[in-house]
Amino acid sequence: MNTMLLFSFAASEMWLQIVLFIVGIIVVLWGADRLTDGAVGLAERMGVPQIVIGLTIVSIGTSMPEFFVSLMSAVNGTPDLAVGNVVGSNIFNTALIVGVAAMICPIHVLPATVKKDMPFAILASVVLLVMCIDSSISRIDALLLFILFVVFMYITLKGARASFGQGSDEGATEKQPRTVLRSVLLVILGLACLVLGSNVFVDNASAIATNLGMSEALIGLTIVACGTSLPELATTAVAARRGNSGIAIGNVLGSNVFNILMILGITGLISPMNIQGITNIDLGMLLLSIVVLWLFSFTKYRVERWEGALLTAGFLGYMTYLIVQTV
Repeated sequence: MNTMLLFSFAASEMWLQIVLFIVGIIVVLWGADRLTDGAVGLAERMGVPQIVIGLTIVSIGTSMPEFFVSLMSAVNGTPDLAVGNVVGSNIFNTALIVGVAAMICPIHVLPATVKKDMPFAILASVVLLVMCIDSSISRIDALLLFILFVVFMYITLKGARASFGQGSDEGATEKQPRTVLRSVLLVILGLACLVLGSNVFVDNASAIATNLGMSEALIGLTIVACGTSLPELATTAVAARRGNSGIAIGNVLGSNVFNILMILGITGLISPMNIQGITNIDLGMLLLSIVVLWLFSFTKYRVERWEGALLTAGFLGYMTYLIVQTV
């Protein structure tokens, strides 16, 4: 399974596999945090507006766990884990994270998010669903995904620049930016932790799945996806607790688009993937969750508590279905 790497980080004993699995999660999340801090520090030093940082660097930073886990999974010969991680993470983001946040405090959604970001997230989900019909993501498919990612980034940056140019000083910051050297070191440290942690994470997740008789697709859709979505969960929970959970929904949607277009685009270009364990139900849930969120947001530019409860119930029902299928 790991013939393309010099070392396998999977332990031989079940209890040690579980310990290393948890350690891998911690290292990946800590690395993503350091990478985001360093990238934000560099952006501030270069005078990039905070609104641009939030729409791009922070969203990409919180998607780095998914990126490295999916990349290492594909390279190690476990493409079901790679795609399952992305599909599961997006369902987790849209249904559970937004659902829980809305139950804590109703989410106010900006009209621009409803009219631009959500439709793009739906488009990305539809494109992935169509590509998975033949159970493979070729390099041509991956190139198309990456081109769409570049288009999304262009539209996002152009919109942010126009908003910033209207006289808003929203991006101003009173704190002293970090030095360039410290920011660069944080980026390097974060990347190193992501590479190491994701290897430990993927190797032991695959070993645990084998020992429990679970498919790699299932563990990618559940345990791995939930673990790599912890940055988005933490961000949204904090925002909801402070009563401004609407800010976090942009990060969730941005992460969803990055997960499909950037992660699977780059991963597929490096290593084309044959997918066997991802079902139409999984892909259908991916598309359904984002469409339902868009419909909820479209009505009054707001996600109510009962709507959040419905999203959460849908996620729990989907998880129950996956678990029952393995029994």
